[in-house]
Amino acid sequence: MKLARALPVIDNPRPTREEAEAAVRTLIRWAGDNPNREGLLDTPSRVVRAYEEFFAGYLQDPISILERTFEEVEGYDEIVLLRDIRVESYCEHHMVPIIGRAHVAYLPHRRVVGISKLARVVDAYGKRLQIQEKLTAQIANTINEVLEPRGVAVVIEAEHECMSTRGIHKSGVSMVTSRMLGAFRDNEGTRRELLAMIGNRRD
Repeated sequence: MKLARALPVIDNPRPTREEAEAAVRTLIRWAGDNPNREGLLDTPSRVVRAYEEFFAGYLQDPISILERTFEEVEGYDEIVLLRDIRVESYCEHHMVPIIGRAHVAYLPHRRVVGISKLARVVDAYGKRLQIQEKLTAQIANTINEVLEPRGVAVVIEAEHECMSTRGIHKSGVSMVTSRMLGAFRDNEGTRRELLAMIGNRRD
């Protein structure tokens, strides 16, 4: 199935900056504070500017990020792994951070892509409201669709502040998700080689 080229569809028109800032003032009042006191006067505008950074992924097209590739690779067809890409995302249930790292690998078939593009795809999907399982699948599926490699693997390890700063209050707990496609799913030896590469760190 082909991936949809369009960016995420928002059913309702996007609120104005003034409406967004008014919503922040409402939340400040809900929290029990006074949005008109000195220390909070500029907070609504700061929060809205921060949201523009936090959720910049909605304005990015992950497919176009990967479309410029290189075919002069001298027949290279082994694993390409970009390890320890910082992940900054936001839980769609509580809108608090998900912080961790992603490991993205593929087995080239005729062409490769600049490594920074892999990190940019992680950011494009990460900087949205997410659950980690969907984030992992979106990254892998997009790379598989655009590059058409012999295999794609994405492993994400992350801590969820919806678990560490609220609710059960368990810090230091990492969630690990993976998506294996092609040779990484079908070939146990290839999958084992990848996992050894991910785990081979110099601390």
